Amino acid sequence: MATSTLRHPAVAGRFYPRDADDLRREVRAFLTQPDDNQPTPVRAIGCIAPHAGYMFSGHVAGAVFARLEVPRRCIVLCPNHTGLGHALAMMTEGAWETPLGEVPIDNVLGTALREQFPLLCEDAAAHRAEHAVEVELPFLQQRQPELTFVPIALGTGQFEALEQLGKAMAQVIAAQGEPVLIIASSDMNHYESDALTRVKDQRAIEPILRLDPRGLHDAVTQQKISMCGFGPAVAMLTAARELGAKSAELVKYATSGDISGDRDMVVGYAGVVVS
Repeated sequence: MATSTLRHPAVAGRFYPRDADDLRREVRAFLTQPDDNQPTPVRAIGCIAPHAGYMFSGHVAGAVFARLEVPRRCIVLCPNHTGLGHALAMMTEGAWETPLGEVPIDNVLGTALREQFPLLCEDAAAHRAEHAVEVELPFLQQRQPELTFVPIALGTGQFEALEQLGKAMAQVIAAQGEPVLIIASSDMNHYESDALTRVKDQRAIEPILRLDPRGLHDAVTQQKISMCGFGPAVAMLTAARELGAKSAELVKYATSGDISGDRDMVVGYAGVVVS
């Protein structure tokens, strides 16, 4: 397909397999949950999914995306790990490439978001080397072959800006006449002991499950919880509440120590579905 901008993979071969067959096989394995009584996928408003290397967090991300009906149109919010580009950076044109093919950016949805929330800035530079949207795409591609999406990288933790973005997303989504899933790409607490990470993560998960964006923001900022994507989660929760969300389900929680065996310094991963 001809596109004005094609964003090439930045972390293929590092965070996930570069070979298409290997990647497809791995994603399918993560999407196949171990119990035989998998619940029927739900039509959700939003979710939180981790974005570490698949070796460590793929099983949590797979549990989230297996739980969802993934619609044709999605918004994927992520933190800005690189510090490059604008603090509220989106792309509204072109496509992103993964080993599984190209995913078109939803120009109609992206343009409507920028018009509703003009602080969003068209900025491909913020996304060029950022991994946190990219690692979600193979799961979304596997679950929804007709996928289109809007990527947004957030380099701000200011509650008012995140709340305004959430409200803008809700207004735009409500006007679309079809489902739009909001994915908040985030890992949880970073690089502390497994025991402390689990305590800190629970303090962040509790307001998430209450659908309380301000509570999440305050917990993370006041209790020094290094949840990298709390901004995306705050914006997603705000939008979900505006769109009538009634519940949040913790689908799976783990730490990197569950895979590596190293309990001295871990990263936490929470998979949450909001509907």
